[in-house]
Amino acid sequence: MKWYMETLQDVIKNLSSNVQTGLTEDQVKKALEQYGENQIEGKKKKPFIAKFFEQLKDYMVIILIIAAVVSFVIALMSAEGDFIDSIIIIGIVILNALLGVMQEGNAEKALDALKSMSAPNAKVIRGGVVKQLEASKLVPGDIIQLDAGDFVPADARLIESASLKCEESALTGESVPVDKYADKTPKDNAPLGDRLNMVYSGCSVTYGRAKAIVVSTGMNTEMGKIAQLLNKETEELTPLQQKLNQLGKYLGILAIVACVIIFVVGILKGETVMDMVMTSISLAVAAIPEGLTAVVTIVLALGIQRMVKQNAIIRKLPAVETLGSASVICSDKTGTLTQNKMTVKKVWPENGNLLSMEDKLTDEALNILKLGTLCNDGKIESNGQLIGDPTETAIVAAALKNGMAKSTLDEQNKRIGEIPFDSNRKLMTTIHMMDGKTIVIVKGGFDVLLPRCISPNYAIASKINEEMAQEALRVLAVAYKNIDHVPDDMSSEALENELTFLGLIGMIDPPREESKIAVETCKKAGIKTVMITGDHILTASAIASELGILKDKSEAISGEELAKMSDQQLKADVEKYAVYARVSPEDKIRIVKAWQSNGKVVSMTGDGVNDAPALKAADIGCAMGITGTDVAKGAADMVLTDDNFSTIVEAVRQGRGIYSNIKKTVEFLLGSNLGEVLTVFFAMIVGWGSPLMAIHLLLINVVTDAFPAFAIGVENVDKDIMKQKPIPKDEGIFANNLGIKIAFQGIMFAALTLSGYYIGSFVSLGGATPSHQLGQTISFLVLSLASLVHAWNCRSKYSLFKIGFFSNKQMVYACCISLTIILCAVFIAPVREVFKLSSLPLDYWILVLGLSIAPLVIFEIIKLFLNKKVEA
Repeated sequence: MKWYMETLQDVIKNLSSNVQTGLTEDQVKKALEQYGENQIEGKKKKPFIAKFFEQLKDYMVIILIIAAVVSFVIALMSAEGDFIDSIIIIGIVILNALLGVMQEGNAEKALDALKSMSAPNAKVIRGGVVKQLEASKLVPGDIIQLDAGDFVPADARLIESASLKCEESALTGESVPVDKYADKTPKDNAPLGDRLNMVYSGCSVTYGRAKAIVVSTGMNTEMGKIAQLLNKETEELTPLQQKLNQLGKYLGILAIVACVIIFVVGILKGETVMDMVMTSISLAVAAIPEGLTAVVTIVLALGIQRMVKQNAIIRKLPAVETLGSASVICSDKTGTLTQNKMTVKKVWPENGNLLSMEDKLTDEALNILKLGTLCNDGKIESNGQLIGDPTETAIVAAALKNGMAKSTLDEQNKRIGEIPFDSNRKLMTTIHMMDGKTIVIVKGGFDVLLPRCISPNYAIASKINEEMAQEALRVLAVAYKNIDHVPDDMSSEALENELTFLGLIGMIDPPREESKIAVETCKKAGIKTVMITGDHILTASAIASELGILKDKSEAISGEELAKMSDQQLKADVEKYAVYARVSPEDKIRIVKAWQSNGKVVSMTGDGVNDAPALKAADIGCAMGITGTDVAKGAADMVLTDDNFSTIVEAVRQGRGIYSNIKKTVEFLLGSNLGEVLTVFFAMIVGWGSPLMAIHLLLINVVTDAFPAFAIGVENVDKDIMKQKPIPKDEGIFANNLGIKIAFQGIMFAALTLSGYYIGSFVSLGGATPSHQLGQTISFLVLSLASLVHAWNCRSKYSLFKIGFFSNKQMVYACCISLTIILCAVFIAPVREVFKLSSLPLDYWILVLGLSIAPLVIFEIIKLFLNKKVEA
């Protein structure tokens, strides 16, 4: 139904309501059953079982499941019936899947908590009594009261209004508050912005007061309709997901090829089919880094927890690493780069000097603030919250800063009449009793007020007005006149003329101090900061210049100019512009896609429903936690709980650090796994037998390697991380010589392990008898202990002596746990029997320790050489 077209009487009748008493509790109960709660619904949450099986789609996981099934079948066929390998493999698969599901659930809980924190309340008349209720409990037919500063809790038709202005940018994109009138009927099929007798859910009241009847709630509101469209959108894989999937394919192919080769070679050498199947399974287990998925998931989850402390809630786990690739940040101006708090910067008394608020104000300047505060409906509550139109509250705050509280001024100078502001006159007038005299105070736009004044110094005033406008200040003029008594004719013609001009007040929404530092950090990090705003190009350019976003005026463009550009032209020219002013929601999507078509990873901020499509289109959508709508938060990957641009930059720093740590983790785990593959492969090719059993490899991969890998994942972010260029979107997982590093490490591990295996199997030390089991024990110890030592190397590209051995306490704890497990497997007899290991004589222990410490020595020499080369 087109509620804005119906008569008020029909609206009330259709909804069975009463203007004076509202709905009864019985009516509310029935309406709740019919319409449900007044909430925006997100996508239906997947059941646990669906989330669990989604975790099993990975190539590496599939190969492990196949290995477990084959191992289980062989155990059934063999006399010994040893099921331990298959049990451990399946246990690892289940554990990894559960971890993934748990972290997905944690992200959902964080968002739910945020939504409950930001849930608005509503003043509603029920049973003739005004009550304060949660907005979610509203139903169609409820009578609500609205005052300046309130959020509109549901779509509603106005019953009565007084100087009502609503901020509807969340829905329409229009930044200027809209005048609303209960007695106006729009044209049929009028757009949302022209339905002046309606107020809409998620918008806010900036001025005046009203009574209204709720006509739509929840998903039936205009916001709900947009949310339904967004819920149909599909999710794209992030760069890390794509890279890990690709890595899984590579490792899967490697495992299959290696298994086939070993199987064929073994059969040709006369080995039994059963032995070669078990050896092939060992090789498959060696090729798959079982702990990688769990480690990456936990590293990302820990990164999310750290970001919460930095005022950023990550809704989608992989978005953490996408932040590390961000090369363009498209930021809104108001509240993100600026304080979202209009502030008086300058005051000019006629025939005086233009004064900054930092200067000592003259009596004339103070008088302008005093009269501007009296002719004002803004107020400051005891908790410091500003209520009312931002330009009015700016004057009230400036007066308070100079010792003039509005409440005191109002008490001393009683208001006895007024003509409220309206958008046609662009003036507001109040009448006060001041020192026994009746005084009329008028404030409004410079161009409108000055012609109503007696003999103002127009030339100087115009020059000052222009000077302040060039600084992007919003200028208000103040004038007054004395009258004998309050006239019967309270009209503009009677009161708003023959005024004495007092002067001008210039105000602006100032930039945040931390934003300037953050923008500079972005420059050093190779990240382009782009301002996208609905404000005038002059205002936007001034703020952007102050923040260091704009170097030249040619880098700023208006929505009108943008509309004339084709998509192809915008794609070609998008890198020329740093400021987009007076833009529409459609413009925002065009800008995001233009950057993306140039291969950039784009972060986009927004708070309104109209921003949701652009947030969805961006690689990283950042919604505002304070001013943001539920729809914007639902479309975003990240929610900023402080609405601060610097939080995005800190999140990028953390994202880069996490991505860097994940690559270090991949390097560590794959280097170790490649060492295992080469060790088994080479030994089988030359006929030495298998140096490691599947159960040994599982223990190394899942336990002794996993704990240090977790610790690498939480390594402190490198101090120079924001001096590096963004990670290219199409950069492979093995970029920057990572593949060469892993290959070198694999060869190093294989050489050390095979040396130990050969000596244990074929060389007698200290009179001990060499054997295959002794060789396998030495192989297990050398590979696991060398991996522990190498984990310290992987912490940083710099020497351990430079970053400090104990600067990562988690690494100390992790290595202690892993070392304890390794030693238990060798020294505790029942455990040793399960893992088919033997006790070692002292000479062999000396050999193990010597080979295990080698990676530290080798890599310290390499780092010394490489870092000297970089410094040179």
